[in-house]
Amino acid sequence: MVDQQRPRRSCLAVPGSSQKMIDKARTLPADQVFLDLEDACAPLAKPDARKTIVASLNEGGWGDKARVVRVNDWTTEWTYRDVTEVVEGAGANLDCIMLPKVQTPEQVVALDFLITQIEKTMGYEVGKIGIEAQIENALGLNNVNAIATASPRVETIIFGPADFMASINMKSLVVGEQPPGYDVGDAYHYILMRILMAARAHDKQAIDGPYLQIRDVEGYKRVAGRSAALGFDGKWVLHPGQIDAANEVFSPKQDDYDHAENILDAYEFYTSEAGGRRGAVMLGDEMIDEASRKMALVISGKGRAAGMARANVWTPPED
Repeated sequence: MVDQQRPRRSCLAVPGSSQKMIDKARTLPADQVFLDLEDACAPLAKPDARKTIVASLNEGGWGDKARVVRVNDWTTEWTYRDVTEVVEGAGANLDCIMLPKVQTPEQVVALDFLITQIEKTMGYEVGKIGIEAQIENALGLNNVNAIATASPRVETIIFGPADFMASINMKSLVVGEQPPGYDVGDAYHYILMRILMAARAHDKQAIDGPYLQIRDVEGYKRVAGRSAALGFDGKWVLHPGQIDAANEVFSPKQDDYDHAENILDAYEFYTSEAGGRRGAVMLGDEMIDEASRKMALVISGKGRAAGMARANVWTPPED
């Protein structure tokens, strides 16, 4: 079965036509690498890029990274061959297919059917390969809830800002930054929240799209910080210099992680027989209860996925 909660703090985009960049990606500390057959791959380069991707996936060396391939969208002539060649050739070493410009749930269903046919034909485990759905226009956003539930393979809902900005006639050429004239609030807040609600309602991950000013790491952190604050799980990175920033922004701070783990430990103790079977207690100057436990689970889960270790461990009081 697909893994809905694999870490995706940093999702590195790599052109499928560049063997040099693919080899470099293996060595980088990104949680996910997606080998791109769409925008980062010129039309004439796509057939050879498929072969390069298959060979690179089968060669291994990816460690714990999620291995993803972004195919072309269903309105093009390339999608069928993208999926069949990549999944037939490297399905055993592939975690997900990313489908761009998803507008309707039927497009996800079609991809699910095609992958299932290939898995059965090739003898792969049916249902193991996940789907990442990229929302890049108004129709896709309107249908995002149905898209999230279109297939049990769906693992993530991704915001694609550049195409989305063009699709709604947003007056800006700087992807990720606020459009000129929008001087109060965040022009992307509604879009991000709509994606996040669809993802969370159905236990999927929500991923923010790229920040194209690749040398402005502080700008990347600032923009990533907005989606991280809302609850997004990660963000695309287009350059190795953005990876550490993404991993930092989408991981809990050490104090927050320690506090979350201590809440869980304390609540487990105080609700037990030994702790007095209490439902609401004080932890230092803070009252904790079942709602606190649920909030702490989110932070602890993100920290554990990031491989964090506790620096401060709570211990039950002595009698």
